[in-house]
Amino acid sequence: MMQQMMHEAAKQAPHAMNAMSSMNSMMKPLAMASTGFVAARALAGNPLTHLLRNPLLLLAAGVTVGYIGFKYRNEILQAVAKATDMGKDFAAQQKENLNDLMAEAQENNEAAAKATSGETPAA
Repeated sequence: MMQQMMHEAAKQAPHAMNAMSSMNSMMKPLAMASTGFVAARALAGNPLTHLLRNPLLLLAAGVTVGYIGFKYRNEILQAVAKATDMGKDFAAQQKENLNDLMAEAQENNEAAAKATSGETPAA
């Protein structure tokens, strides 16, 4: 596929050069640089992308993850259970803190209400 792209680019090169020769002399270096950049990106590409699209690599990664997951399944379950318990404890603690804050706010409101009801406005 890469060879086919290179041959197609080589076929189009004379037409591109003829079109560029009619351009303004100041635009010619810019056009050639951009053409070179686009060609380099098309030919080089990202090698990681090519690796990630390889089905054999994906199969090997799946087998590896499955093997490690099976080998350490008990440790994984213990870690998940511990994290779940920690989450429940955290939620209970936050609920208790919120109840304390609500009780304190209620007491402040009652104290403020008693202070305002104890004062009689001068008539």
